[in-house]
Amino acid sequence: MVWHLHDARHVKFYPTDFVSLILRKSVTPMSASPSKPLIQSLDHLVLTVKNLQATIDFYTRVLGMTEETFGANNRKALRFGDQKFNLHQAGDKAITDIYAKAPTSGAIDLCLLAAVPLDEVIAALKAHNVAIELGPTKRTGARFAIRSVYLRDPDDNLIEISERWVD
Repeated sequence: MVWHLHDARHVKFYPTDFVSLILRKSVTPMSASPSKPLIQSLDHLVLTVKNLQATIDFYTRVLGMTEETFGANNRKALRFGDQKFNLHQAGDKAITDIYAKAPTSGAIDLCLLAAVPLDEVIAALKAHNVAIELGPTKRTGARFAIRSVYLRDPDDNLIEISERWVD
């Protein structure tokens, strides 16, 4: 809780009991959250990976993302829609100037919205011999109910792929 003291300039001149009364009346809790959202959307997410090429192959060949090279160190990313996954090779401390506190491959659990009907995604996964661990099943998404399947990427991250649920 953050507290804001409205006017404490003269508090030192009052007796202790009066100070307590003034503080109770003049100290109000400030909102712990802003009055409006400060975040609009996700720009990118960083995946720490064991094998850069295996990850790029999976996300481009199986899920249709686009490989991108950027920055002075020729960093790798996977673009889809208006977002991307930046890739960090596990253990490589020379690729950028800041990292997650404990970067770990296989620690991500995320949900992606499909660009095509989920049945087409399922068929593509089967054609690429990618095991579906669960689904299709109904879940609660950020904006609406979703129909989802769950799979693992080469780093064992849990990847949920979804479409809007239709009754």
